[in-house]
Amino acid sequence: MEPRSFAALTADLETELRRLGYRDGSIRQYHQVWRRIGGFLEQQGSACFTEQLGVQFLETRCDYLALEASGALTQSQVNIGRVVRMLGDFQQHGTVLRRYYKQRNLLHTAGFQETLAGYVRACEQREHSSVTRTHYRKIAEKFLSFAESQAITDCGQLTAQHCSAYVETWLGYQAKTVELQLCGLRSFLRYLHATGQHGTDLAAQLPSVRVTKQARIPSAWTAEQVAQILQAVDRGNPAGKRDYAMILLAARLGPRSMDIKHLQLQHLHWAERRIEFVASKTGQRLSLPLLPDVGWAIIDYLQHGRPAVDSPYVFLRHLAPIVPFADDDHLHQIIEKYRQLARVSLPPKRRRGFHALRHTLASVLLAQGTPLSVIADVLGHADPESTGVYLKIDVSRLRECAGDPDQVLNQ
Repeated sequence: MEPRSFAALTADLETELRRLGYRDGSIRQYHQVWRRIGGFLEQQGSACFTEQLGVQFLETRCDYLALEASGALTQSQVNIGRVVRMLGDFQQHGTVLRRYYKQRNLLHTAGFQETLAGYVRACEQREHSSVTRTHYRKIAEKFLSFAESQAITDCGQLTAQHCSAYVETWLGYQAKTVELQLCGLRSFLRYLHATGQHGTDLAAQLPSVRVTKQARIPSAWTAEQVAQILQAVDRGNPAGKRDYAMILLAARLGPRSMDIKHLQLQHLHWAERRIEFVASKTGQRLSLPLLPDVGWAIIDYLQHGRPAVDSPYVFLRHLAPIVPFADDDHLHQIIEKYRQLARVSLPPKRRRGFHALRHTLASVLLAQGTPLSVIADVLGHADPESTGVYLKIDVSRLRECAGDPDQVLNQ
């Protein structure tokens, strides 16, 4: 099979972008970059696009790979790189992957919309937690959107090959991410079979990726790194007051980012000096001490930084519309902003989001000799084994466990 010419590739991609609802202005911007890439391909004597040529195109404009690794790319350079990667992904998978757009309504087929609504109701009847329901809904929605891009209009038309092609779009992601996607996809495919919307249980034909909790080492920072990040926050402006309170809350008490975003004014019990809420992931009720430094940071934000709007939520976005943070906003950009300002360097694979602060708190408590059962209560773990994984980051105590093999064997 002859490879598509660059002109045919971009024509097909434009058709898909229009189907997805991209605006004319956005498509015109894509055309501008496509023309530059087309000119580069002509200079290279190639009528077809390849990922290698795409990287060479980026390198001719700037030292792209080095700038990307150091986080020094400008927004314009990031946008051009995004277009090049989209071309490569579309050429390989024949679809626009979800990483490229944030439209709220991904589905255009009425039948798929009804199927998704029925699946959401089924998840509610199974009493999945709100986080699990949201996670499963998004996976099902993305899979059905992929099916639409393959000209499928009915769930009964799905085949094992379609499922395999969709799974391939996740290649290159961390094993844990792939595992979570496969878990949600299996749930949805089983639902299709159980409700008679597909005659075969396609879930049984999906590959298996197992990542045990004990196999992963949590990404913990040092207390000094957390202190540096907090010091980098400008508390003289409203957004800085909010960010400082959120980061300090995560670092000192360890709530998940979802629970920070869902924190309401009614959860702050000032007289009892407690913060009480139902954890979004486990459904357990948590009661955490309202530590003085955390309390004063929240007060400073509420009195001098929080927009004067009628909302039950503590932390709000400061750009219109003034609303709480979206559930799919992991607040990664907030931590990364101050990490870079503080010049805190981390290994390439070290996590950089709010969850790293949660891991750091666990490691600090463990180093102080806090029992795992207490740490589990603080972090709101439903399964004690989830807390046991933090033993791996207490290197000093692990060293204490190392003994003389001969002495052990001769006992």
